[in-house]
Amino acid sequence: MATTPSTLPRYLADPIKDDLERKMVFVGGPRQVGKTTLALGLLQAEGARHPAYLNWDDPQVRPRLMRGDFPGGEPLLVLDEVHKFPRWRNLVKGFYDTQGDRVSILVTGSARLSHYRKGGDSLQGRYHRYRLHPLSLAELGADPSPGDLGALLRFGGFPEPLLAADERSWRRWQRERLSRVVYEDLRDLENVREVALVELLVEALPDRVGSPLSVRSLSEDLQVAHATAERWLGILENLYVCFRIPPFGAPRIRAVKKENKLYLWDWSQAPSGGARFENLVACQLLKYCHHQEDTEGYRMELRFIRDTDRREVDFVVVRNSQPLFAVECKVGEKLLNPAIPYFRDRTPIPDFYQVHLGQSDRLTNGVRILPFQTFCKALGLP
Repeated sequence: MATTPSTLPRYLADPIKDDLERKMVFVGGPRQVGKTTLALGLLQAEGARHPAYLNWDDPQVRPRLMRGDFPGGEPLLVLDEVHKFPRWRNLVKGFYDTQGDRVSILVTGSARLSHYRKGGDSLQGRYHRYRLHPLSLAELGADPSPGDLGALLRFGGFPEPLLAADERSWRRWQRERLSRVVYEDLRDLENVREVALVELLVEALPDRVGSPLSVRSLSEDLQVAHATAERWLGILENLYVCFRIPPFGAPRIRAVKKENKLYLWDWSQAPSGGARFENLVACQLLKYCHHQEDTEGYRMELRFIRDTDRREVDFVVVRNSQPLFAVECKVGEKLLNPAIPYFRDRTPIPDFYQVHLGQSDRLTNGVRILPFQTFCKALGLP
């Protein structure tokens, strides 16, 4: 990985360029996932002082944005973190309606831009949405090495700590990022008084990765109401700290219906071993689902299978309400999970895979058991 964040090509760059010729583009994603670097690359700028790059967090830029004072003569305008302004959609709409035929507009933010509408979506039909994910194996080169996968597992997929590949830098970066999410983004976007308790919630999430999530247990640990804990989890999802996936049901299985599983956008926070590998696979599959939605327009879902007898397969990818394939994660080259043939005979899921961190690629009872790296390449995952 002899590269830097500024020279690393991102998987969304070309689709965004194409869409900017017709509409505005909104790009959301976790803090420090590379949105600003991607935007500056589209501006062909070496630094964040380009006149067409306007960041709401810059105290010198903010008054200009509130006045609608945009630079002229620029083919592309980048508005970063502008969703923190309560009337940002009306501001962008006004500029687009008057200047959209002369300038392309890219809006980026470290939160779900679709959530922070502050009312109805006045921009409907004027933009395309993208979600930028952390780096994956496919973005590290045409033929990533086992060392690349090891680095992804250890340092996560955020460009700065991954490319530094240094334990001390990773620890410092992780603490600073979460502090900014909790004490800056949370303050700017949400009405939460008990910020210290939200920080405790963030610290409690890694130990719950990959298991059925009990919001009741979390609320009891934090000594807050169930509704409060649920609201805080929703806020952390909107800020790209974590995500939850629901169960997949079928008529011939007694599937659980209410339990969700939780994962972190920064899988390096999860406990090492099976939980971290499962979280990495979850992020890769969610990236695939979001890429299919954002570039092709499909309606995608990431789910899991679990029945009342505790048989489970980790993930099911669903497109337009039809299951595409299921994936089971095992760190080692183990025997086939017996739940796979059980669910294969009772669900409409056409293909099952079992992925691992080893080297063997084989068929067992008609199910392909293969290395995670081979799986990603075979399915063309971004």
